[in-house]
Amino acid sequence: EFNDQLRFFSELEVEHSLVEGGSGAIELEQAYLDFTLNDTLSAKAGMFLVPVGILNETHEPPTFYGVERNPVENKIIPTTWLEGGAALTARMGNGFTLDGAITSGLSMSGTAYAVRDGRKNVAEAPAKDPAYTARLKWAGIPGLELAGTVQYQADITQSTDPAAGSAMLYEAHAVVNKGAFGLRVLYAGWNLDGSGPKAVGADKQNGWYVEPAWKFSEQWGVFARQSRWDNQAGDAADSKYSQADVGVNYWPHPDVVFKLDFQNQKSPTGKDEFDGFNVGVGYQF
Repeated sequence: EFNDQLRFFSELEVEHSLVEGGSGAIELEQAYLDFTLNDTLSAKAGMFLVPVGILNETHEPPTFYGVERNPVENKIIPTTWLEGGAALTARMGNGFTLDGAITSGLSMSGTAYAVRDGRKNVAEAPAKDPAYTARLKWAGIPGLELAGTVQYQADITQSTDPAAGSAMLYEAHAVVNKGAFGLRVLYAGWNLDGSGPKAVGADKQNGWYVEPAWKFSEQWGVFARQSRWDNQAGDAADSKYSQADVGVNYWPHPDVVFKLDFQNQKSPTGKDEFDGFNVGVGYQF
């Protein structure tokens, strides 16, 4: 914190526990300056997480259920999704907050047009076609958050593929925490222009999940989740995935969590299904 109006935020990660032979990475996930302009308006510039979905901006293990992040906020919203650029946040009163950002955009390549493959983590992100993001969030009642995000990019391949064009992301979610009961509901979808995405059904990509939870105490909680997603929803081919999860979290401390969950996945014909259980330990500091 340089002064009352100017602060610096950063996050440095070692991915996959080591950096050797291309199997891991040291990653600067966030590095931005935050400016307080007045009581209702702030700005930031640098490298930051895109304001979309539930997990992208707050994705540390103690903050969510399940060892793995939900598949919708992985395949449709490519969490963890960071870009370089500038943003404004306006706190408008009555629980409303409006975020707007201009950032580097995704850069898809190949013929599948998979959203997650378009992340370049800023270091290799061309900015010929930037992305424009707007989010409206309402938290006027304690324990309730409603939000929606729209993002537009003029060319999802950064002008490298004449068969592709613009892309529009739209997302809406609700988060409810009332006593022991918790609920997360999210829907997200992409529309991609161009004959290339349309030819493989990737012109439409969407998914949703519903996750009720019950926290018996400050230390114990259980959840169930139903997810569906499709990265080639624009054609009639069988390309939809669904997954059911149930599990338990144990927090010996608010910043430390032990997790156990079971998942059952249904995949399109000919694709592998990942069924089984996950065990994990997580922490933040």
